[in-house]
Amino acid sequence: MTHALTTWAGSHTFTGGPVVHPRTVEEVAQVVAGARHVRALGSRHSFSDLADSPGTLVVLDRLDVPTVVDAAARTVTVGGGVRYGDLARDLHAQGWALHTMASLPHIAVAGTVATATHGSGDTTVNLAAAVRGLELVGAGGQVRTLTADDPELAGSVVALGALGVVTRVTLAVEPAYDVAQEVWLDLPWSTALERFDALTSSAASVSLFTDWRGDRVGQVWRKHRVPPGVTWRLPEPGDELAGARRAPGPVHPVPGADPAACTTQGGAPGPWHERLPHFRLDHTPSAGQELQSEWLVPRAHAVAAIGAVRDLAPLVQPLLQVSEVRTVAGDDLWLSTAAGGDRVALHFTWHPRRAEVDAALPVLEAALAPFDARPHWGKLFAATGDALRAVHPRWDDARALMARRDPEGVFTNAFLRRTGLRD
Repeated sequence: MTHALTTWAGSHTFTGGPVVHPRTVEEVAQVVAGARHVRALGSRHSFSDLADSPGTLVVLDRLDVPTVVDAAARTVTVGGGVRYGDLARDLHAQGWALHTMASLPHIAVAGTVATATHGSGDTTVNLAAAVRGLELVGAGGQVRTLTADDPELAGSVVALGALGVVTRVTLAVEPAYDVAQEVWLDLPWSTALERFDALTSSAASVSLFTDWRGDRVGQVWRKHRVPPGVTWRLPEPGDELAGARRAPGPVHPVPGADPAACTTQGGAPGPWHERLPHFRLDHTPSAGQELQSEWLVPRAHAVAAIGAVRDLAPLVQPLLQVSEVRTVAGDDLWLSTAAGGDRVALHFTWHPRRAEVDAALPVLEAALAPFDARPHWGKLFAATGDALRAVHPRWDDARALMARRDPEGVFTNAFLRRTGLRD
């Protein structure tokens, strides 16, 4: 029944079934209670078998859960299958905003937080760290609600679907704001590395796009928060942009791709949700046909880790569409890629050449191992078992929580067993 059901970029064909589209939380509970194995699917934006199951696949695209803003608490509660771009439009219309967004607004809320997906910014925590509560359907069809003061919440947000089907998510919000986005070209690597801290702190969000060849960073995207009531002027480039030039017009991160798919550049302020993502909700995200990988290293190791990847340019570049370097603030979620301190993310958008990419992953991971690199859960990586446990201090706690909440392994799949989170 699922031979045509794939991940968003076609990187994995789902093997489970049947596929169901429940409309209510009660229907989700009935499905889970009656199934031996279950996994939930949102926007299917992971690039591996993370969300697959030997049994029932629960697709959340038709789940009818109202979006409710609590202005006093500064939160919004939303259905797990809602896309961030749709949530953002709804919030903005009511005068509210999220603290950040990922590069793509097309991804679903529950899957995004379950994998610690992030935006960019020295002081910006990932999207999972905005979670203030969860409703999930656990083993046996039990509906559980976790609030901000529940000691299990920190272990339940980034849980990779191992605790159940997340039907509602409560997120922190703040008053709506504007953002101005500008792009710079051909920044010397020597400047970027010597002034890395100044560069990444020069705007609310900074991304460096590169193919790792040569002596220059191809593009630097800066997103500035615009204070309310301020007549906006772009800040003058500081020494951190010495040698770069302002982009003369819109650009796409992938060289040669149509920039019409990208959010507005050029420094014109606009609503937060129309600038924070790199790509527009109404266009094909990113390159479309692609694979992705990403590793996050402690900020103290950023320059050395970048150097290690640059040394691998002859291996990486032929397989690469583009790489992105960005920063993420630390959080306290057990399996978060930013748990325990600030991180720098090294992201790779690959050509869809799976066998060659799979062969390159262990080489990249070996080069990044000295820097305590953590792979992004929703993207492609080779590490398993002890290697993952070594870089996640709360690993054993997470394993114990999964075993306690799902003793029969209803939500266990090949991905969880391969990574060592479930036996």
